[in-house]
Amino acid sequence: MTIGVLKEAADKRVAVVPDTVKKLKELNLDILIETQAGVDAYFPDSEYEEAGAAIASHQDILQKADVLISINPLEEPELKSLDKGKMLISQFQPFFDHDVADRLNGLGLRAFSLDMIPRTTLAQSMDVLSSMASIAGYKAVLEASRYLPRYFPMMITAAGSIRPAKILVLGAGVAGLQAIATAKRLGAQVEAFDTRSAAREEVKSLGAKFIEIEGAKEDTGAGGYAVEQSEEFLKRQREEVQNRASKSDIIITTAQVRGRKAPILVPKSTVDNMRPGSVIVDLAASTGGNCELTEDNQVVNHNGVTIIGDSNLAALMPQDASVLYSNNLFNFFKILVKDGELSLDMNNEIVSGALITTAPETTISE
Repeated sequence: MTIGVLKEAADKRVAVVPDTVKKLKELNLDILIETQAGVDAYFPDSEYEEAGAAIASHQDILQKADVLISINPLEEPELKSLDKGKMLISQFQPFFDHDVADRLNGLGLRAFSLDMIPRTTLAQSMDVLSSMASIAGYKAVLEASRYLPRYFPMMITAAGSIRPAKILVLGAGVAGLQAIATAKRLGAQVEAFDTRSAAREEVKSLGAKFIEIEGAKEDTGAGGYAVEQSEEFLKRQREEVQNRASKSDIIITTAQVRGRKAPILVPKSTVDNMRPGSVIVDLAASTGGNCELTEDNQVVNHNGVTIIGDSNLAALMPQDASVLYSNNLFNFFKILVKDGELSLDMNNEIVSGALITTAPETTISE
């Protein structure tokens, strides 16, 4: 069976790195890598060839590969050009693109969506969402530091003392916890809020203060996403956030509700009360944003407050992001492949959860 790894159209990451090529070869798979697929992540073609992959053009890979791998899905015209029965592995986000499974089925294509892998202990090594969220949380703090006109740590100098920066993290999932850890390492004072009571101890273990707001709904099966809350709770939350925000130098927001618009945690009135020079980094920008003034993929200045809307910060660290994504992908392949061929056990919740199509052709075992 031949695996084809495509160069991303507008992303510096690559789905498979040279070290993973060697591991995939041990599964008796042939690997085609698109020319310069990894160059923006600092993995030249020569390293792929040394690992045992063949370098090919984009069109050759579309035609010859049995399985096409990418981080972001192919555009519709290219999907329509593919042979029926072709297998695709990418992040199709069916919770947001509700028709994607129907479109792929209509084209006779089979597809695994890596963002649909169950977020369970058993599947942790395949969880691309957590891998990318961890990088995003780290990068959010560094991006905030670029715009903040002040130090993070307390500084005692001959010219006077500088107070430490105060950072508020809204959402203590994978991204939020990494943001907390990074901000603490840089010397900031950090406090965090999450609707899940289980996050309390994790936040405290990182040295941050946990903000208590009673009455939150919880759902342990939400897969790391936030749960939609009552308007009464959201009102109390907004009041508490406004109180904390007026004293914060940086706010990092990470809350998303799967398949729905992100909740507004930082309304315009809160931003209006923040000090000039303060920074908001909104990691939920792609689903509407947690800040009312967020614009996706834009940096906005509102009365001296900088608002960074970016849900894809992991792409700003393409080398390590590619390594982690590639490792997740290999661990997924280990349960998909037997003797160099796809052998799909539909009784395995990871396989059945990630397979979003019902198109036939099948090496699929019922």
